[in-house]
Amino acid sequence: MVVKPDWLRVKAPQWERVGQVKDVLRDLGLNTVCEEASCPNIGECFHAGTATFLIMGPACTRACPYCDIDFEKKPKALDPSEPERLAEAVRRMNLNHVVITSVNRDDLPDGGASQFVRCIEAVRRLSAKTTVEVLIPDLCANWEALDTLLQAQPEVLNHNTETVRRLYRRVRPQGDYDRSLELLKRSRQLRPQVYTKSGIMVGLGETDAEVRQVMQDLRSVDCDIITLGQYLQPTPKHLPVAEFISPEQFDAWKTYGESLGFLQVVASPLTRSSYHAEQVRTLMENNPR
Repeated sequence: MVVKPDWLRVKAPQWERVGQVKDVLRDLGLNTVCEEASCPNIGECFHAGTATFLIMGPACTRACPYCDIDFEKKPKALDPSEPERLAEAVRRMNLNHVVITSVNRDDLPDGGASQFVRCIEAVRRLSAKTTVEVLIPDLCANWEALDTLLQAQPEVLNHNTETVRRLYRRVRPQGDYDRSLELLKRSRQLRPQVYTKSGIMVGLGETDAEVRQVMQDLRSVDCDIITLGQYLQPTPKHLPVAEFISPEQFDAWKTYGESLGFLQVVASPLTRSSYHAEQVRTLMENNPR
């Protein structure tokens, strides 16, 4: 059995608050990536009253060997009530910032972009002051769909690079490193006022130089925010952890990222792409567009 280092231990959550959030989610029939992907920060985030909503799921059309989201079930037709239910959850939880993500829906002509739009619009109607971050798949390089999504004007568009170029075939076999960079580049070109964001997992066998190259590549497409976190193996059938990266190395990457000009670098063993996402509100206040 692989023994996790001390720095990967998380505090036990206050289950009363966690239960309150779960009650809202169950009452409205919603999924969260916090639960579906077995996020280690679920207790902290639910206790703080935040959640990353997973739409169009929980079944995914891709089978990434690092991810705990189910890919064996057949995706269902889009639920027209989902946007309103999501917006109602945002209202009940009184969220200042909401993150909306999805499974990959390669079976849909627009990859699900129109459902993202409907969710954003529903949140705007019920919680006008809530800022919206969307964490989207690559949409199979459907740039018209990307433009449609961006017309809904989310404050932040997040698309994770996930790993270094060399490991893509193994870690993200149905993805493409250059396609992900192109999505972020086009997002900036189509809607310059929208902040762009990306994240990677480490501990899969990448080198320090390769991580720094990803950071350079993201800055080359004017990406604003980057997150770096430790990969954790969800089950024995998933990719194994090659290395547990020390907090000191994460600190070094944070310093390097800031030197490249990222507006925000969130780097720690427990960082996930939506971890402390609400801090982007401060970023936007300090760097208005």
